[in-house]
Amino acid sequence: MTGALQPFSAAVTGLGMVTAAGVGTKATWHAVTHETQPGGVAHHEELADLPCDFMYTADLDTTELLGVATQRLMDRFSQLAVIAAREAVADAGLDPDDWDGSRVAVVIGSAHGGLPFYDQQHAAMLERGARRVSPKLAPLTVVNGAASSVCMDLGARGPSLGVATACSSGTVALGTAHQLLRAGVCDIAIAGGAESPISRLLIASACRMKAVSTRREDPAAACRPFDAARDGFVVGEGAGLLVLERPEHAAARRAPVRAHIRGYGASSDAFAAVAPDPDGNGIERALRGAMADAGVQAGDIGHVNAHGTSTVMNDLIEATMLERVIGTHPLVTSTKAMTGHTLGAAGGIETALTVLALEEQLVPPTANLDVPDPRLPVQVVREEPRRASFDCAVKTSLGFGGHNAALVLTR
Repeated sequence: MTGALQPFSAAVTGLGMVTAAGVGTKATWHAVTHETQPGGVAHHEELADLPCDFMYTADLDTTELLGVATQRLMDRFSQLAVIAAREAVADAGLDPDDWDGSRVAVVIGSAHGGLPFYDQQHAAMLERGARRVSPKLAPLTVVNGAASSVCMDLGARGPSLGVATACSSGTVALGTAHQLLRAGVCDIAIAGGAESPISRLLIASACRMKAVSTRREDPAAACRPFDAARDGFVVGEGAGLLVLERPEHAAARRAPVRAHIRGYGASSDAFAAVAPDPDGNGIERALRGAMADAGVQAGDIGHVNAHGTSTVMNDLIEATMLERVIGTHPLVTSTKAMTGHTLGAAGGIETALTVLALEEQLVPPTANLDVPDPRLPVQVVREEPRRASFDCAVKTSLGFGGHNAALVLTR
């Protein structure tokens, strides 16, 4: 992204979230701004005996919300996406019975797709043979399953995309939706991320990689972004979807606009499969690209919802990059201590929280940040939410494989 395209501001008219912090946008926002410790993280039976045997899960019964027949047609990540999409569409004041579905796009990111169902079916084959494997394995586990399920649930018949760029998937999905709207191929886009990585195999691998926290004695305090004692992230499930519209479409129906996505930037580190570029050059290119696309300067940015995973090097690399690009004045937060690291869903959830921060002029604190790492050159909000006056905010995301993305949002 170089900012060479004509400026474009996508109107955010609806939000929908399902997280371990709360089911629904209101509940999640209240938790990240008012709770001091996460309530949705606990030891998980399927992870027993692993060095990290805990994760963040959302407290909801998808069968009750979706019905037995509908629920059986989706893996859990798709179920969470449909629930969040329904909330976002209702929040936007849209009725799928009335819209032109051919002008509605759906773009949803996920790092792993339907891992729980895949694990279940693999176990069934090992225990009872190939004849016990469900014919629904492929459609339920593919990464595009969430986008497909939302399209079918809401009658969205425009472009439908499943984005897979690891932990930046949700942010890339929103950036892609921004570009589709800019190109005029749709009037409405439902975009963000969804993930439910309840998988013993995945967590076992993350333990071997030494990427996750092993604070088994106190799971609620394990995820601690930017803290001097951080030792890794904690996996979580969730979905965060936004309704974006072309501004003239939102204006024509007199829809309240909650915020705008004005700029998008993306890049690749081309450095390593897991580790980010130690100098932060990749995420810097993405952020500078988003700022150029939005036509904003460093001094315009008042808030950053950082990737902030609670891993030792990633937090330091990101914080150092932020200081280099936009200085020390913006208020920085990471909300992952309340939601967990939801992998491909993180960008969707955290962009929705950034919209709320702009609306409320309130920056959520970074939970579990007891002793800030003295090497961090940025203002990380801690202990309690911070009132501030700002018209522009940034969301940054980094993913395994060197996938970087950034969004610029304005009031």
